[in-house]
Amino acid sequence: MEFQLRYITPDIKLSSYEDRLFKTEVLFEHHMLIWFISGETRIIRPEATYVFGPGDVFLIPRNQPVTVINYPKDGLPHRSVVMHLTESRLRAFYAGMDIKPVLRVPPPEIRRFGRHPLLEGCLASLIPYFEVPGPFPENIASLKISEAISILRVADPGIDEVLTNFSEPGKIDLAAFMEKNFMFNMPMEKFGYLTGRSLSTFNRDFRRQFGEAPGRWLMRKRLELAHYQLRELKKRPVDIYLEVGFEDLSHFSYAFKKQFGYPPAALLVGVKSRE
Repeated sequence: MEFQLRYITPDIKLSSYEDRLFKTEVLFEHHMLIWFISGETRIIRPEATYVFGPGDVFLIPRNQPVTVINYPKDGLPHRSVVMHLTESRLRAFYAGMDIKPVLRVPPPEIRRFGRHPLLEGCLASLIPYFEVPGPFPENIASLKISEAISILRVADPGIDEVLTNFSEPGKIDLAAFMEKNFMFNMPMEKFGYLTGRSLSTFNRDFRRQFGEAPGRWLMRKRLELAHYQLRELKKRPVDIYLEVGFEDLSHFSYAFKKQFGYPPAALLVGVKSRE
């Protein structure tokens, strides 16, 4: 397994992954503008599953839990250029502009731009800088990020409401949020943060709402989702265990059998195992 990150600045990086796959559940602190060079990525959100390939450019909004699965493909490693659009840089960019304040929370969906020639050209132009020795000039990094933001505003007229939303998550309906996001394998502190609660308040409110501990409820919900996908959608265990929040297939199979009394493979043939 070889996973490499090379930074021009803390906000601009080149990632390369050569193993079979790389999977992570993340909650990005900043908006992430990404351009894929090679390989394939599957990003799982409650509203949709997104698949991206070479040349695709897209934006992942901040404070949105996502499952990211990266695959090498066609004999090439998974490689991408990633730009962090931090709050400080966005505030500096929009300073002095007559932008109306965001009065509603923007939709959380991923913004995809396909092979947008201007965005692709902007991000591709960063590749030579990864070979420059020594510290990268901050003024050049700032210019490249400002260029990317300017192009985003041309490519997506509604992007301002996303990029100028600097609010933190407020206290929201815990039950609705958890029913929508239970498949994300995040620390409880992150679930608390996204629902506008401290960890202790999250645990207290969760037990009051669902009548059981968060960990037990999350395991049951993930296994029920897996059961549905196996039985109704005829998917294979190897195709779903990552997407329902498990880290490896053996742990998924063990937990599934413990919950239902038969292994996941039994649903593939329609006969419950009595082992």
